[in-house]
Amino acid sequence: MIKSHSLSLFCSLAIGSLASTAHAVSSAELYTTEAYPYGRFEARLQFAGGDGVVASFFLWKDGSEQSGVFWNELDLETVWADCELKTNALYGDPEANHSQDYGSEGNLCGTFHTYAYEWTPDYIAWFIDGKEIRRATGADAAAFSDNAPDGMQIHFNLWPGDSTFGGNFSPSILPVFEYINWVQFSSYANGQFQLEWREDFSGDTLPEGWVTGDWGSPKNLSTHSPANVAFIDGYAVLSMTADDATGSSGAAPMDPEGGGPRDDPSDPPMNGAGGAGGQTPNGAAGAAGMSGDPQTPDGNGPVPGSGGAGATPSGPGVMPGNDNPPGSGGTANSPGPTPTGTGDVAGPQPIDTGVQPVPPNGPDPTPAVPTPGTDPTSDVTGAGTSGAPTQTAASAPGTPAASAPTVMPSETSDGGGCRMAEAPTFSRWPWLALLLGLSAAWARRRGHSNRQRLEASEG
Repeated sequence: MIKSHSLSLFCSLAIGSLASTAHAVSSAELYTTEAYPYGRFEARLQFAGGDGVVASFFLWKDGSEQSGVFWNELDLETVWADCELKTNALYGDPEANHSQDYGSEGNLCGTFHTYAYEWTPDYIAWFIDGKEIRRATGADAAAFSDNAPDGMQIHFNLWPGDSTFGGNFSPSILPVFEYINWVQFSSYANGQFQLEWREDFSGDTLPEGWVTGDWGSPKNLSTHSPANVAFIDGYAVLSMTADDATGSSGAAPMDPEGGGPRDDPSDPPMNGAGGAGGQTPNGAAGAAGMSGDPQTPDGNGPVPGSGGAGATPSGPGVMPGNDNPPGSGGTANSPGPTPTGTGDVAGPQPIDTGVQPVPPNGPDPTPAVPTPGTDPTSDVTGAGTSGAPTQTAASAPGTPAASAPTVMPSETSDGGGCRMAEAPTFSRWPWLALLLGLSAAWARRRGHSNRQRLEASEG
């Protein structure tokens, strides 16, 4: 954050006549190289807290600190021991601060919130979690639309204040951290905002289009150090430390929404796979549940795996395989089983046509009547196998279930869903005896007829 009391410092830096001053404290600044015109500027972050700590998310017209240049700056910044939020519109030549206090409601230095600016030709508005907390129109809006035609850069910084601004800072509270989950920009035209880009800080290094500061902070009580800007688990982390202990050691960003996605595919997912599908002896195994989406805060899988349709050896399926209970164990943002990962759901019920297969030697006039299964050791109810830790490797959570055993035609189910009727049975021996008897009778009749013709010819 750049205030009127530091104008002479920045003028000196601009002409290169002032060397960096060594301080006992190292602070941090992160900003975009590009300036953006009218639009919506948003960031989800947790401000750093502590007496004398100044943390900010602000828009800045490059060169505003120079003599004779019209100053343009918009601020959302926290100050004082109770983490009071200020909204500022600084503009003019020389600049003047048009500030309003929002207060400390919402634990702004202890939890994440989504902050935003809307800058249009007609108004400037400040937001917290979608709620507008201030709107500037008229001369305030014109001061920016008339004097910042090339737009403004997005900045974040963290630095020590004093009793005149920020509070009574003591190095004993160090280190402190400002956490940024994501930043995005939406352009403005014809009364509409259109998302242009979003930065999730998914890598471990400085993203393209972003740079760090290395100059003295506004009260000249610290020097910004690039070493105090780090990227951890999908967050940008700004640190304020002792100058001999720079870095992000001790940082622990924890947004309930989860951090941004990570670039490295070898990183473990933040949750595990869903439970495996169950097996039934008269239906195919249900498919395994899909892995939970690492980007979701609660680790739920995007789509649960569906159960496979049942099948019989000689006809259409009449019973689906049911599946396991949900996967268990684990916590969000950690590898391993899903914290709340959804297991499979039962497969769709295929339609039973009621048509029985016709045997190759004709229909049986007395088809068999299905009877309930009586084997207590086999699962013939259509229920899936348990997702408990005692199950075998073939159906352990997160792995596909083994193929269902083939069902013999004599097996039936008295569980839920449709029953599978027994296939008709046919005995071939009576038919064979009949055919042999008919053949013998025909042979005897033919022999008797031949003898009669022979006797007639001899007479």
